[in-house]
Amino acid sequence: MTLKFVPSICSYCGTGCGLLFQVMDGQLVGTLPMKTHPVNQGKLCIKGWNLHEHITSELRLKHPLLNTFGRMTKVGWDDAIGFAADRLKTIVAEHGPDSVGVLVSAKITNEENYLAQKFARAAIGTNNVDHCARL
Repeated sequence: MTLKFVPSICSYCGTGCGLLFQVMDGQLVGTLPMKTHPVNQGKLCIKGWNLHEHITSELRLKHPLLNTFGRMTKVGWDDAIGFAADRLKTIVAEHGPDSVGVLVSAKITNEENYLAQKFARAAIGTNNVDHCARL
C-alpha cells in the first residue's frame, strides 16, 4: 500500500486555498488543508474538505458531449471546440456581438475571469460580461 500527498489548489472558488490530495495506491481518497499555504493557513471550507468526492464522482462529465437530434453524443475535444466556435461566429455574424453574453464564475481564478472578459471584449466585441457572485 502506497500513500502520497499531492499539493494542489482548490477549484471550488477563486480564493486559491492550498490543499493536499491523499492518493492511496493511485486512487484519490481524501483532501487535507495545506498548513503552510499563505492563503488558507491550514483551513478549508466544507467544499474544499470534500473536493476529492467531486473529482471522483460517477456523475462528473469526463468528455465533451454534443446534442445531435436530441441525443447527447460523445465527441472529441477538437470537434466540440470547433462546433462551439462555428456557432459563436454564426450568432455574432447574424445578430451582432451584443447578442452574446459571457457569464463568468467564482469557481475559477481571478486570472481566468480576466481572460474570459478579455475574450468577450476583444474577440467577440461585447461588453456583456457578468459574474455569478452578483446573482
